[in-house]
Amino acid sequence: MTLHVDMESPVPLHFQFLLLVFLGGGIGSSMRYGVNLATVAWFGPHFPWGTLTVNVVGSAVMGAFAGWLLTREPGTGSDALRLFFMTGILGGFTTFSAFSLDVVVLWQRGAAMSAIGYVLASFALSLLALLAAMTTMKAMMAS
Repeated sequence: MTLHVDMESPVPLHFQFLLLVFLGGGIGSSMRYGVNLATVAWFGPHFPWGTLTVNVVGSAVMGAFAGWLLTREPGTGSDALRLFFMTGILGGFTTFSAFSLDVVVLWQRGAAMSAIGYVLASFALSLLALLAAMTTMKAMMAS
């Protein structure tokens, strides 16, 4: 996949990149909303399963994509891809601000153990998912 920016365009390059981030963010945010709707329907509203899911899945995808980008030659559209996919789509899909709010809400509801478990699971699983996906992608691209 290669995204091209038009160097001859009358639109400055930074505005073209901004448009890529804008479009990707809309896609990612819509995907996050869909995951949140699905997890509430499946598991109920008492634990922030949707935010946990998008942060773990998003971290794994971020790791895989970063691993793939590390195998590409400079100047092959990597900046546009990175901005569209990592900053835009994954930035809109994953969310730390919602995570923080979920922790505070759980704590204020008196569910301190759930809040602590959620923080620990979010950090540990997201970091492990990113590392595993990045390592796997780098190994796949090397073979």
